[in-house]
Amino acid sequence: MSSERASRLARLDQPREASRSLFGRPAMDPDTFGRFAEKFARYMGTAKFLVYMTVFVLLWIAFNVVGIMNHKWDVYPFIFLTLMLSLQASYAAPLILLAQNRQTDRDRVALEQDRASYERNLADTEFLTREVASLRIALRDMATRDYLRSELRSLLDEMEQRGIQMSVEGSRLPPSADPPLAFEGPKPT
Repeated sequence: MSSERASRLARLDQPREASRSLFGRPAMDPDTFGRFAEKFARYMGTAKFLVYMTVFVLLWIAFNVVGIMNHKWDVYPFIFLTLMLSLQASYAAPLILLAQNRQTDRDRVALEQDRASYERNLADTEFLTREVASLRIALRDMATRDYLRSELRSLLDEMEQRGIQMSVEGSRLPPSADPPLAFEGPKPT
């Protein structure tokens, strides 16, 4: 193992191993910390937080101006109050940015899902449009009701004409005679 470590130390393209510190790195789940940051950022954006912060600052100033039993722990320029508010702001800004980054990631995933859904819907719509167009073309090739009626009327008229002709010819023949056949082929001998 020492030769393996020595070869790694000699390579400049790989980072060195972290030295072991006395306490080590704290193990923290990024999702847990992210959820905490989001809750904190949501709370800071509420009217409740603004009211509590205003009441706290007003009480701080009132107690330090009037003093409790003439004891003032933060005199007029209120340096300690300024320090606390600055510290709160220095923690709030990164937490708010972290919450915004997580929201941006969620928005990106939702946008990708919406885009995929839109593409599927577009493909389905295009397919259905092609199917409807092919059905319309097929329906144009089919005989319509009016066309069938006109053909049937002309066929009926033709049959009636033949029937009238046959009845006229049949009246000339003796009643026992059969009407002539349309097909005259070789006669049996």
